[in-house]
Amino acid sequence: MGAGSRSEEERFAEEARRILKAEMARRDITFRKLADALAADGDGEVEAVQTLINKINRGRFSFAFFIRAARAIGVDAVSLAPLKS
Repeated sequence: MGAGSRSEEERFAEEARRILKAEMARRDITFRKLADALAADGDGEVEAVQTLINKINRGRFSFAFFIRAARAIGVDAVSLAPLKS
């Protein structure tokens, strides 16, 4: 993987982080509430609050995790329009 593709990967990781954190903020969802919501859905592993904080703040999570987290906090749709810097 070249330097250019790493830069693109970092950009998309940052965008994923910003989108998920924005959806959490809109709904007044803390990391604790997210952990509880994910545990309640019962479709995946139970993650510790600190693990979620680290994962989301790094922006390093799978799209499957993004969907699971978004659904757990009540997100129906997400805009993928380019974010403003």
